[in-house]
Amino acid sequence: MSAKTLLKGILAHQAWANDELVEKLARMDPSSDPGIRHAAIRLMNHIHVVSRIFAAHLKGVAHGYASDNTPDTPEPRALRTALAEVDGWYLDCLETASEQELGDPVAFTFTDGDEGCMTRQEVLTHVVLHGSYHRGEIGRMLAEIAVSSPWDTYAVHLHRFEPAAPPAG
Repeated sequence: MSAKTLLKGILAHQAWANDELVEKLARMDPSSDPGIRHAAIRLMNHIHVVSRIFAAHLKGVAHGYASDNTPDTPEPRALRTALAEVDGWYLDCLETASEQELGDPVAFTFTDGDEGCMTRQEVLTHVVLHGSYHRGEIGRMLAEIAVSSPWDTYAVHLHRFEPAAPPAG
Protein backbone atom coordinates (compact mmCIF):
# COMPACT_ATOMS: atom_id res chain seq x y z
CA MET A 1 0.00 0.00 0.00
CA SER A 2 1.34 3.42 -0.89
CA ALA A 3 1.70 6.22 1.63
CA LYS A 4 -0.90 8.19 -0.30
CA THR A 5 -3.42 5.35 -0.10
CA LEU A 6 -2.86 4.94 3.63
CA LEU A 7 -3.11 8.69 4.24
CA LYS A 8 -6.36 8.83 2.27
CA GLY A 9 -7.81 6.12 4.51
CA ILE A 10 -6.79 7.71 7.77
CA LEU A 11 -7.88 11.19 6.66
CA ALA A 12 -11.28 9.77 5.68
CA HIS A 13 -11.45 8.06 9.09
CA GLN A 14 -10.65 11.35 10.81
CA ALA A 15 -13.42 13.18 8.92
CA TRP A 16 -15.93 10.49 9.90
CA ALA A 17 -14.77 10.32 13.53
CA ASN A 18 -14.80 14.11 13.96
CA ASP A 19 -18.31 14.29 12.55
CA GLU A 20 -19.62 11.46 14.74
CA LEU A 21 -18.20 12.95 17.94
CA VAL A 22 -19.30 16.54 17.34
CA GLU A 23 -22.76 15.29 16.48
CA LYS A 24 -22.79 13.39 19.80
CA LEU A 25 -21.76 16.57 21.65
CA ALA A 26 -24.44 18.58 19.84
CA ARG A 27 -27.12 16.12 20.99
CA MET A 28 -26.04 16.30 24.65
CA ASP A 29 -28.25 18.32 26.96
CA PRO A 30 -26.30 21.56 27.56
CA SER A 31 -27.60 21.76 31.14
CA SER A 32 -26.46 18.23 32.04
CA ASP A 33 -22.76 18.16 32.98
CA PRO A 34 -22.12 21.51 31.26
CA GLY A 35 -18.48 21.65 32.36
CA ILE A 36 -17.53 18.39 30.68
CA ARG A 37 -19.59 19.16 27.58
CA HIS A 38 -17.93 22.57 27.32
CA ALA A 39 -14.44 21.10 27.81
CA ALA A 40 -15.16 18.47 25.14
CA ILE A 41 -16.33 21.11 22.67
CA ARG A 42 -13.22 23.18 23.46
CA LEU A 43 -11.04 20.14 22.67
CA MET A 44 -12.88 19.55 19.39
CA ASN A 45 -12.37 23.22 18.57
CA HIS A 46 -8.67 22.79 19.36
CA ILE A 47 -8.57 19.90 16.86
CA HIS A 48 -10.20 22.20 14.30
CA VAL A 49 -7.82 25.11 14.93
CA VAL A 50 -4.71 22.92 14.76
CA SER A 51 -6.02 21.37 11.55
CA ARG A 52 -6.51 24.86 10.09
CA ILE A 53 -3.05 25.95 11.23
CA PHE A 54 -1.35 23.00 9.56
CA ALA A 55 -3.47 23.43 6.41
CA ALA A 56 -2.10 26.98 6.21
CA HIS A 57 1.44 25.62 6.67
CA LEU A 58 0.85 23.23 3.76
CA LYS A 59 -0.47 26.10 1.62
CA GLY A 60 2.43 28.34 2.62
CA VAL A 61 0.14 31.08 3.91
CA ALA A 62 -0.37 32.80 7.26
CA HIS A 63 -2.99 31.11 9.43
CA GLY A 64 -3.97 34.11 11.54
CA TYR A 65 -4.20 32.22 14.85
CA ALA A 66 -2.45 33.54 17.95
CA SER A 67 -2.85 30.23 19.79
CA ASP A 68 -4.04 26.68 19.26
CA ASN A 69 -7.64 27.48 20.20
CA THR A 70 -10.03 30.39 19.85
CA PRO A 71 -11.13 32.66 22.71
CA ASP A 72 -14.79 31.83 22.08
CA THR A 73 -16.31 28.37 22.08
CA PRO A 74 -18.34 27.67 18.94
CA GLU A 75 -21.72 26.01 19.00
CA PRO A 76 -21.41 22.31 18.10
CA ARG A 77 -23.37 22.61 14.84
CA ALA A 78 -21.10 25.42 13.59
CA LEU A 79 -18.05 23.45 14.71
CA ARG A 80 -19.32 20.39 12.88
CA THR A 81 -19.56 22.39 9.66
CA ALA A 82 -16.10 23.92 10.17
CA LEU A 83 -14.51 20.54 10.86
CA ALA A 84 -16.15 19.01 7.80
CA GLU A 85 -14.74 21.83 5.70
CA VAL A 86 -11.16 21.44 6.90
CA ASP A 87 -11.34 17.63 6.84
CA GLY A 88 -12.58 17.86 3.24
CA TRP A 89 -9.74 20.24 2.40
CA TYR A 90 -7.19 17.67 3.59
CA LEU A 91 -8.75 14.95 1.45
CA ASP A 92 -8.78 17.27 -1.57
CA CYS A 93 -5.18 18.32 -0.88
CA LEU A 94 -4.08 14.70 -0.83
CA GLU A 95 -5.86 13.97 -4.13
CA THR A 96 -3.72 16.54 -5.94
CA ALA A 97 -0.42 15.68 -4.23
CA SER A 98 2.03 13.31 -5.87
CA GLU A 99 3.89 10.65 -3.89
CA GLN A 100 7.05 12.71 -4.43
CA GLU A 101 5.43 15.92 -3.13
CA LEU A 102 4.45 14.10 0.07
CA GLY A 103 8.17 13.96 0.86
CA ASP A 104 8.68 17.72 0.42
CA PRO A 105 9.67 19.57 3.60
CA VAL A 106 7.40 22.25 5.04
CA ALA A 107 9.03 24.77 7.38
CA PHE A 108 6.73 26.62 9.77
CA THR A 109 6.46 28.42 13.09
CA PHE A 110 4.30 27.04 15.90
CA THR A 111 1.92 29.44 17.64
CA ASP A 112 4.31 29.54 20.64
CA GLY A 113 7.11 30.79 18.36
CA ASP A 114 9.08 27.54 18.07
CA GLU A 115 10.29 26.65 14.60
CA GLY A 116 9.33 23.37 12.98
CA CYS A 117 9.86 21.43 9.80
CA MET A 118 8.08 18.27 8.64
CA THR A 119 7.48 16.63 5.32
CA ARG A 120 3.99 17.01 3.88
CA GLN A 121 3.37 13.36 4.73
CA GLU A 122 4.45 13.97 8.33
CA VAL A 123 2.14 17.00 8.59
CA LEU A 124 -0.82 14.95 7.38
CA THR A 125 0.04 12.15 9.79
CA HIS A 126 0.46 14.63 12.65
CA VAL A 127 -2.96 16.17 12.01
CA VAL A 128 -4.62 12.74 12.10
CA LEU A 129 -2.79 11.53 15.21
CA HIS A 130 -3.39 14.83 16.98
CA GLY A 131 -7.14 14.58 16.36
CA SER A 132 -7.24 10.94 17.40
CA TYR A 133 -5.43 11.70 20.67
CA HIS A 134 -7.91 14.39 21.63
CA ARG A 135 -10.99 12.41 20.57
CA GLY A 136 -9.74 9.66 22.88
CA GLU A 137 -9.34 12.23 25.64
CA ILE A 138 -12.94 13.34 25.06
CA GLY A 139 -14.07 9.72 25.14
CA ARG A 140 -12.60 9.35 28.64
CA MET A 141 -14.30 12.57 29.75
CA LEU A 142 -17.66 11.36 28.48
CA ALA A 143 -17.21 7.97 30.16
CA GLU A 144 -16.82 9.78 33.50
CA ILE A 145 -20.38 11.08 33.13
CA ALA A 146 -21.74 7.77 31.75
CA VAL A 147 -22.08 9.05 28.18
CA SER A 148 -20.82 6.64 25.55
CA SER A 149 -18.73 8.17 22.81
CA PRO A 150 -18.97 6.96 19.22
CA TRP A 151 -16.91 3.89 18.44
CA ASP A 152 -14.47 5.64 16.14
CA THR A 153 -11.74 3.07 15.60
CA TYR A 154 -10.07 2.81 12.22
CA ALA A 155 -11.17 -0.82 11.93
CA VAL A 156 -14.83 0.15 12.42
CA HIS A 157 -14.45 2.86 9.77
CA LEU A 158 -12.81 0.48 7.30
CA HIS A 159 -15.49 -2.16 7.63
CA ARG A 160 -18.33 0.31 7.52
CA PHE A 161 -17.07 2.18 4.45
CA GLU A 162 -14.85 -0.39 2.75
CA PRO A 163 -16.67 -3.68 3.21
CA ALA A 164 -14.25 -5.45 0.87
CA ALA A 165 -11.50 -4.99 3.46
CA PRO A 166 -10.53 -8.21 5.25
CA PRO A 167 -12.31 -8.69 8.60
CA ALA A 168 -10.59 -7.45 11.74
CA GLY A 169 -9.35 -10.25 13.89
